[in-house]
Amino acid sequence: QVQLVESGGGSVQSGGSLRLSCEASRYTYVNGCMAWFRQAPGKEREGVATIYDSWGNLITTYADSVKGRFTFSPDKDKNTLYLQMNNLKPEDTAIYYCAASSLLSCRSRLMTKGNYNYWGQGTQVTVSS
Repeated sequence: QVQLVESGGGSVQSGGSLRLSCEASRYTYVNGCMAWFRQAPGKEREGVATIYDSWGNLITTYADSVKGRFTFSPDKDKNTLYLQMNNLKPEDTAIYYCAASSLLSCRSRLMTKGNYNYWGQGTQVTVSS
């Protein structure tokens, strides 16, 4: 069982920054995967960023739409993972979810929502033009 709680969402103007937090009861990226997804009204839930541990090396991947603007990183002492979001755009507006999988097989389908069986409640991000 993995429990995930997101926080840090809010409303900002285009070009602004936010840092989202995911408090995790267990770091599944050690043997599985963890990820951030987002979902806008009327849209499907899409992958934003993922992280996993490969032989002691943390591997991160990002959707093309956020590459260079978002950074996914853990703070092990606080059992928290962060998504730093810079240069936000109106199209980034969505509910953001933290997700986790304990299965090694998730590493072959990192941006697929069906990979993940643990989800947080979501936090709203709104970016105005």
